Amino acid sequence: MKSVYTVAQVNSYIKNMFTQDFLLQSLLVKGEVSNCKYHSSGHIYFTLKDSKGAIACVMFAGNRGGLKFRMQEGQQVVVAGTIDVYERDGKYQLYAREIILDGAGLLYERFEQLKRDLQERGLFAAEYKQPIPKFIRRLGVVTAPTGAAVRDIMNIASRRNPYVQIILYPALVQGEQAAQSIVNGIRALEAVGVDVMIVGRGGGSIEDLWAFNEEIVAQAIFDCSVPIISAVGHETDTTIADYVADLRAPTPSAGAELAVYDYSLLQAQLDEASVALARRMKRKLEEKRVQLRRYQMQLQYLSPVSQIREKRNYLCQLEEKLSDRMLKKIRDNRHQLSIYVEKMKGLSPLEKLNQGFSHVADQNGRTVTDVRRIQEGELLTIHVKNGRITAKVKEKEEWQWQRSK
Repeated sequence: MKSVYTVAQVNSYIKNMFTQDFLLQSLLVKGEVSNCKYHSSGHIYFTLKDSKGAIACVMFAGNRGGLKFRMQEGQQVVVAGTIDVYERDGKYQLYAREIILDGAGLLYERFEQLKRDLQERGLFAAEYKQPIPKFIRRLGVVTAPTGAAVRDIMNIASRRNPYVQIILYPALVQGEQAAQSIVNGIRALEAVGVDVMIVGRGGGSIEDLWAFNEEIVAQAIFDCSVPIISAVGHETDTTIADYVADLRAPTPSAGAELAVYDYSLLQAQLDEASVALARRMKRKLEEKRVQLRRYQMQLQYLSPVSQIREKRNYLCQLEEKLSDRMLKKIRDNRHQLSIYVEKMKGLSPLEKLNQGFSHVADQNGRTVTDVRRIQEGELLTIHVKNGRITAKVKEKEEWQWQRSK
């Protein structure tokens, strides 16, 4: 009896066959978008068809990061992904990892390959990036001589700083000769000696922008001694030139803003700095005036004339004090002398004689103070206030003085 399989077994077997086929695990499928639906979960469901067939496709939300456009009905696209079977329904479908617009598939592969090669060679390394000078005098521009890009760059650069000289190299930015024309422009402006260079063009498809993905352009940008700002396409467009350049601008207008400093802003900063400087200078001058006045006062105090005047005043004060003290000393001494004079008067023999007293001395000149020391008949000398008397003792009498109690 023949084997009987379940539906699930058959679907699983077919899924296993798809899994083992390496071609189906990574392939590019070109077709027209149909029945495109953006699910609330973030997944995109659509059908890819051509004149002879159709295939169901899904791009999960986790893979949408590389999708640079919104899918619409009728678009010709190239889908990179895997063919697999959804076992529950028994249907196979294309699980998309990347989706690009048709015509860009091969170019995209070339872009990725060149990107990997240049990155391995170090052309994207940050240590080789040159800083963009803040203030420039000469701006070099490599772009088409006509079109919105050059007008935007010139208008914005002139508005931000009318004193910046803009030197334009009219290069081809599209077509077979575009890459070499861009290289020639970079080398020419480098020889002229501009301060910074903008290399770019307006937006377009990957084919339109391909000149900026050429290796010779990348090498010219890397070898240039002048800082280069890449300004290619719109904000979502990315080229090899963006990776190699010293700075990437999302648009040509943004490139002009990055290259040219806003003169009005600088002028406002200078005006503010001038006001602040004047205010500080005024405050500093006032501080120095106060300090000068203090030094003048110190100099006046410490000057020889001031010192002599000060010493003179001090000497005058000392002279007055000395005079006052001398006068006081003289008065005190005079008073003391008068006291001594009075005391001397009280002790002076002459004063005693003037008061009626006399001085009696024996014939040897000794003062007679004791009656017992003289004899009768002895000669005595009696001194009075106006002379001397010689007397002879005729008699003597002794008595005792009684002290009052």
